[in-house]
Amino acid sequence: MASPLDNITVIEIDNWMAAPSAGAILADMGARVIKIEPPVGDPMRDMGRTPKVDSSVREIDLQFDVDNRGKESLVVDLSQQSGIEIVHKLCQTADIFMCNLLLERQQKYRLDSASLFAINPKLVHATLTGFGTTGPDAWRPGYDVTAFFGRSGLYDAMREGDDGDVPQARPAQGDHTTGLALVAGILAALRQAESSGEGQTIETSLYETAVWTQASDYATTANDLAPVRKRARRNLLTPTANRYPCGDGKWVVFNMPGPEQWPAFCVALGLSHWLEEDKYATGKGRYDHMPELTDGVDQALARRNRDEWGPIFDDAGLIWGPVLGLHEVPSDPQAKAINLFPTMHNEEFGEYKTVGIPIRFGQADVRPRHSAPRLGQNSTAILQELGMDKATIQALIQKGVVNPL
Repeated sequence: MASPLDNITVIEIDNWMAAPSAGAILADMGARVIKIEPPVGDPMRDMGRTPKVDSSVREIDLQFDVDNRGKESLVVDLSQQSGIEIVHKLCQTADIFMCNLLLERQQKYRLDSASLFAINPKLVHATLTGFGTTGPDAWRPGYDVTAFFGRSGLYDAMREGDDGDVPQARPAQGDHTTGLALVAGILAALRQAESSGEGQTIETSLYETAVWTQASDYATTANDLAPVRKRARRNLLTPTANRYPCGDGKWVVFNMPGPEQWPAFCVALGLSHWLEEDKYATGKGRYDHMPELTDGVDQALARRNRDEWGPIFDDAGLIWGPVLGLHEVPSDPQAKAINLFPTMHNEEFGEYKTVGIPIRFGQADVRPRHSAPRLGQNSTAILQELGMDKATIQALIQKGVVNPL
C-alpha cells in the first residue's frame, strides 16, 4: 500500500520538540526526512525520562524517539562554508525545507527562503518560531511554556478563579500542537508548489497557534478587550457542566450545559429530591446556588468509585468522561481500538510502544517506520548520494564539517 508522501524529501534543521514533531508526522506519512544536526546533536537527545521497566527498552531514548522516528541523521557544522554547501546541495532536489531557526540565523547560514529559492525555485520553505519572524519579538527564542502557554494568555485563562495558581503544562503540549499546524501549512504549500511550479514560504509560531486554540474566547475578547472571567469549580454556570471527585479520589467531568438533562442527572446521582426544590427549578436558580449544589454532587459521588459510576451515567444518557491518569490511557479500550499506542521494533533493544499521530488513513500506509536515528547514523550514506567519494568525505571529517557515526 502506498503512502501519501512517497517520493517526498524533507530537509529538517531543528531541535527540541515542536518542529521535530512535524517531521515525525511527515515521516509517518512516508516522506524521507533528513534531520541535520550540529556536531553536539539535538539538545533533546537523552533529556527524557527513563521508563520504569526492567527491560532493554530502558536503553531507548523514548521521548526523543517519538519526535524523530523514521528520520535519517546527518551531522553538519553550519559554521563552516562547506557545511552550508552540503545543505544547499541537499535542497537542490528536496521538496520541503523545514527549520526552527530565527530569521537572523537563517540569513547568517543562507538558509532563508530567498537563498534557497535561488537553488530550488519549487521548494516549500517552512519556519516554526516562538513568536513569528516579524515584529518586536521576532528575535526572542520561544518555548511552549513561555510563548504558547504564558504569552498567549492560556496559562492565565486556565487558573481556577482570579487568584488561583498558574497551572503547570505537561511537556511539549504546545510544541506538538504547533507541530500539527506546521504540517497543515506544509501540505497545503506542497500542493500549491506542485500545481504552480513555484515555491512557497510558510510559517507558524507557538504564540499564534496558542491564540488559535483559544479562538472561541478571542472572538469576543479581541473586540471588547475585557478580562476573561476565571470561574472556580463551585462558581461555574451549572452543576451539569462541571468536574467532580468520586469515592476513590478519581474524577469525572460532565458537559451538559443546557437544562434538558438536569432531571436525568439528579436521578442518576440519587438526588431526585432536588427536582422538587423550587430554588433549583430554573437555570438561574441553579446558578445562584452553585456552591451548595457542587457540594451536594461531591457528597453523592463519594458513595461509589469512578468505575462504578460509569455504567450508571451511561444508562442515564449523561454526557460525561472519566478524568484518566496518563498511566491509565495506554490501557483504555478505546485507545487500543484505534491503535493510539502502536508497537515499534528496535533491532537492538526489542519492542516498545510509541504514540500514534492523530490522523488515520483508510487507504494509505501511514505508520511509524523505524526508531529515531543515532547521531550521525546516516551521514556517510547521504554524502555518498551527493556524489562524494571516500576521500572527499574523509577530508570533511578531518575538518569537522561532518561527523558520521
